[in-house]
Amino acid sequence: MLCFGTLVLKFFREMGKIFHLVSLKHLLLVSIALNVSLILRVINISEKKILHSSSAHVSKNNIHLSSSSSLTSFANARIEAQDGEERVINLDHGDPTMYEKYWQQEGDKTTIVIPGWQSLSYFSDVSNICWFLEPEFAKEVVRLHKVVGNAIAENRHIVVGTGSTQLFQAALYALSPQDALEPISVVSAAPYYSSYPSITDCLKSGLYKWAGDAHSFKKEGPYIELVTSPNNPDGFVRQSVVNRSEGILVHDLAYYWPQYTSISFPADHDLMLFTVSKSTGHAGMRIGWAIVKDTEVAKKMTKYIELNTIGVSKDSQLRAAKVLKVVSNSCESSSSEGENFFEFSHNQLATRWELLRLAVQKSGQFSVPEFAPQFCTFLGRDFKPQPAFAWLKCEQEEVNDCESFLRSKKMLTRSGKHFGFSPKYVRISMLDRDQNYNLFVERLSNIISSCGDPTMYEKYWQQMDDKTTILIPGWQFLSYYSDASNICWFLEPKFAKEVFRLQRVVRNAITENRHIVVRTGSSQLFQAALYALSSHDASKPISVVFEAPYHSAYPSTTNFLKSGLYK
Repeated sequence: MLCFGTLVLKFFREMGKIFHLVSLKHLLLVSIALNVSLILRVINISEKKILHSSSAHVSKNNIHLSSSSSLTSFANARIEAQDGEERVINLDHGDPTMYEKYWQQEGDKTTIVIPGWQSLSYFSDVSNICWFLEPEFAKEVVRLHKVVGNAIAENRHIVVGTGSTQLFQAALYALSPQDALEPISVVSAAPYYSSYPSITDCLKSGLYKWAGDAHSFKKEGPYIELVTSPNNPDGFVRQSVVNRSEGILVHDLAYYWPQYTSISFPADHDLMLFTVSKSTGHAGMRIGWAIVKDTEVAKKMTKYIELNTIGVSKDSQLRAAKVLKVVSNSCESSSSEGENFFEFSHNQLATRWELLRLAVQKSGQFSVPEFAPQFCTFLGRDFKPQPAFAWLKCEQEEVNDCESFLRSKKMLTRSGKHFGFSPKYVRISMLDRDQNYNLFVERLSNIISSCGDPTMYEKYWQQMDDKTTILIPGWQFLSYYSDASNICWFLEPKFAKEVFRLQRVVRNAITENRHIVVRTGSSQLFQAALYALSSHDASKPISVVFEAPYHSAYPSTTNFLKSGLYK
């Protein structure tokens, strides 16, 4: 590289004899430019080789899920197995980076320019109760709700907040009696949003206090009930539970958008909370809004935000207004603004949920909620809810803490105990980037295969058709006994005969002149062996040991009865 630069300098020295106007500075600049050009070319070639190699590596490691149902919907959703062994997948938080793809393809449509002199004042509209609400943002909020048909926002008070978390705190402040002898109780039906208890009690307020699950709330007097619909974490549509005359309701409708659930009617509750983070995916803007009927409640909520943060960022509001405008434009049939945002997002989630359900169906080790389809007035068709979170249950008997179990497989989720529910459940974000989500599904599939469910053999037995089909008449097998002359009197002679034959053919065990004992699977035979081999008159249980690593069910199968014979 240096030699090349030297040649260039020599060349220009010779040229300098003819052209006296070329200075040494010019020569140096040209030399640097040529060297940089050459370096960049080398880097570019190297990058192409790396990308080609990486592409080939991913292709070789693509994982395919199969089932008896059609896999057509997964043709374009091949799972990338990159860094599968070492990488930790964090699906604990609902970080909505899934939406990046849509907004990247939209280019500069949502780009705004904010001059340095703009947004200097605290005030946006002094004639409004919420004096820090940008009129353009309020206009686009009302328009979007009208386009989607999920809430009535016209002729209502709009209160803007730094995300729906601040609005939730503002609502508690506004709805709590200021002169009560004790804090008002705040409840929500379990499983409830995991942050409700901590947000409610973080300041140990004398105005309000977390009182837990609405299903078990019995205290007399006023209360505030939080109704999240669709619910976080399980995705079901919710109604109030306590239903007493002194109750005050706050409806958290962050997920009442057509990518998650059918829009069946425009919501018109007294106080409704929404957020940009879950509607458009712009969590980093930290913008949410409340739709409020009561003027005094709107005033108190505004006062709380004034005391808390002296308003809400104008820059964020202006950016949010631009984003909401582009979303509304994309939804209008006469618009040429590009792909409908909600159609795109709906299809993304539909594919992800189908992948997850296929993995769960094949496993038999996990379960997720089943939803009934409903007609969506916005999309004009029936579909099942596809929530922003999966409420996954570990069905294995030996797994009582699903979060810890998945963490041991390098997958971070949020335990059901944080939602006032069983730790056998976890909440999994469905909104992460494609690479993380696909790796999660792949890893979950690997856990499934390691659980020992032998569905791999289905293909062979399906191609055997009726060769293993048997006809059992209703009068057969009425008696307890199979062969009263055998020690194992319930052992069917034909089964014993085929056991002898198979192991003689395979030569993996000596069975002739041996006793055959049949039981309901090897787990029961293991327990029978412990019972048979233990001393029944010993003063203490006999020890049972295994060489590690051992079958994970051995300890629980040994100790679940707390037998006095073995331990």
